Amino acid sequence: MRFSKSLALLAAQSSIILAQTNGTNSTTDEPYLPLSTDDHFSFILYETLALANGGGSATGEVMRAAAKIVAGDTDSFYNEFKFLADSLHNVAESINATKFPVSAREAYFRAASYYRTSVFYLTANQTDPRLFSVWDSALADFDKAASLTEVRGERMNITGPGFEIPIIFWKSPKAAEGRPVPTVLVGSGYDASQEESYHSIGRAIIDRGWNYVSYEGPGQPTVRRQQGLGFIPDWWDVVTPVVDYLETRPEVDKKRIALTGLSFGGILAPLAATREHRFAAVLAIDGVQNLQTIALNQFSTTLAQIYKSGNKTEFDTLLNEARLAPSTPTLLKWFIGQGLWSFNTDSPYDWFTRLGNINLDGTKLSNITSPVFVGKGQDDQTAGGQETTVASLLGNKAYFHEFKTALGAGEHCQLGAEQQLAQVTMDWLAEVFETTT
Repeated sequence: MRFSKSLALLAAQSSIILAQTNGTNSTTDEPYLPLSTDDHFSFILYETLALANGGGSATGEVMRAAAKIVAGDTDSFYNEFKFLADSLHNVAESINATKFPVSAREAYFRAASYYRTSVFYLTANQTDPRLFSVWDSALADFDKAASLTEVRGERMNITGPGFEIPIIFWKSPKAAEGRPVPTVLVGSGYDASQEESYHSIGRAIIDRGWNYVSYEGPGQPTVRRQQGLGFIPDWWDVVTPVVDYLETRPEVDKKRIALTGLSFGGILAPLAATREHRFAAVLAIDGVQNLQTIALNQFSTTLAQIYKSGNKTEFDTLLNEARLAPSTPTLLKWFIGQGLWSFNTDSPYDWFTRLGNINLDGTKLSNITSPVFVGKGQDDQTAGGQETTVASLLGNKAYFHEFKTALGAGEHCQLGAEQQLAQVTMDWLAEVFETTT
C-alpha cells in the first residue's frame, strides 16, 4: 500500500467516485519536494529514492529517471526504470564478483529494485507478461546480491494450509557463534515485496545482532505471481507455520521472536497475533484498522450507497470505467487495479468486500497477548487517523509513537527516514526483549 495522500485529494473529475475536494493534489505543508507533477508518481519515485538509505537504490539514478519520466504516463515510468535496471544488471554482470564482491553486490541490489519499480503500474493489466518476466529478473538479481553479502539470506518455502510461504532467513553473526539470538519476522503490505523490506528495515535488524526473517503470503508479490493466490483474511495461517519453523532453528531464541508489519502489514501483523501468541512483541508500522473504511469515507455519498446496497453490477461498472478513463487520477486507477491484482479477481465489488474482511476490531485486538508498537507518521493520511484508534483499543498493551514531519519522518512508514524508524522501533524492541523471561 503506497498512498502519498488521502484518497480525498484526488481530482474533482472523479466526483462520481469520490467526495468533492478543494481540487488540489498538494497539502499546505509538503513533507518532501515533489519529484513529479503527478502526485502518485512523485510518491513512488520518493519511495524508490528512499531505498538508497538501505542500499536499494542510488539518488542520482532515481533523480535521473524522475527527470525523464512523463507525468501520468505509465509506459514512460516502466521504460525509464527498466532501462536503469537493465543497465545496472549489465554493470553487475561485467564485474568480477570474486575479486570485487561489494561492487557486484551493490549493482545487483539496485538493479533488482529498479526491476521491481518498473512493473509497479503494470498490475492494471493482470495478463501483462512483463509482470512475471521482469519480476523473475528482480528475484534473480536480488539473490545474486544476497549471495555476496557478509550475512547471507537463505531462501526457502514453508508449507502453509494450501499454499507455500516464501521466506528469507538472514542468520545473525552472533547466532553463528553458537548461541540463539532474538529474531524479527517482517511482513510487507498491499504491494511491497520482502526483498524491498531488506533495504527498508532488514539491514537495521541485522546490524543489531538479531536474526532477520522476511516472508510473503497470499496476495503479496511473489506468492500472487507464482501461486496465483490473492489476500486471505486468516493471516495467522501464513504466520503460524513460519513461527513453527523458526522454533526448529537453534539460532532462534524462542522466547524473543517479534513480528513486524509494514504499511498494510500494520493490519496483517496484529491480525496474525490475535491467534498466534508466541511473539514477545508486535510492531504495526503504521497502525491501520480497516483499509476499506478509509476508502469508503472518501467515496462520494452516491458510490458509498451503491456499495452498501449490494449493487455489485453498478459498483463494478463505475469503478471499471474510472480505472480505464484517461482523466482518472493515477492514484485512483492504481488503487483499483492493484486491488484487483492482489485479491486475484476481476470484480471491484469482490475486491472491495474482501478488503473489508481484513480488519481489526476491539474484540480481535483484545486477544493479542504481547506488547504492540503502533507507529504513525504525522503527515501520513493513508491510515486515516486509525493509528490512534488501534492504540486506544489495545489499551496498556500499546506503545504509540508519532514520527514528526519536521524531522522528515512524517510520511507513510517513515519513507526517507528509515534510520529514525529503526532507532525508535528497534530500541523499543530491545527493551522488550530485555524484560522477556
